[in-house]
Amino acid sequence: MAFKVTGDEQGEWSVIRVAGELDLVTSPVMRQRVHDVVAEGRHDLVLDLSDVFFCDSSGVGVLIAARRLIRSCRGRLRLILPAGGAVEGSHVNRVLGALGVRRLFDVYPDLAAAVDEEPLSA
Repeated sequence: MAFKVTGDEQGEWSVIRVAGELDLVTSPVMRQRVHDVVAEGRHDLVLDLSDVFFCDSSGVGVLIAARRLIRSCRGRLRLILPAGGAVEGSHVNRVLGALGVRRLFDVYPDLAAAVDEEPLSA
């Protein structure tokens, strides 16, 4: 699967969907997309990582930088990370947990839950 970053709007939320490997080569593309969205004045962001099947430390760094940027704008950042065994995308959830940074993010199982106003986790 080739790396792909797409975006759209869901109400007041900007949604960035990422597919493929999030690594040293591809993470700058995602970083730029996040910066572009914020530059447009959109500070409520959902990163859909459901189709990311590999994430290295540079990918985690982009997620942490996105969190820092959104917080500096007093915005909200939510991640979509499916939980569980063989579900594609759960790799990112495991990596964030292993590095001890999972607690920094509001994580949701799907887009409908992520754009709902009631947070599932803090």
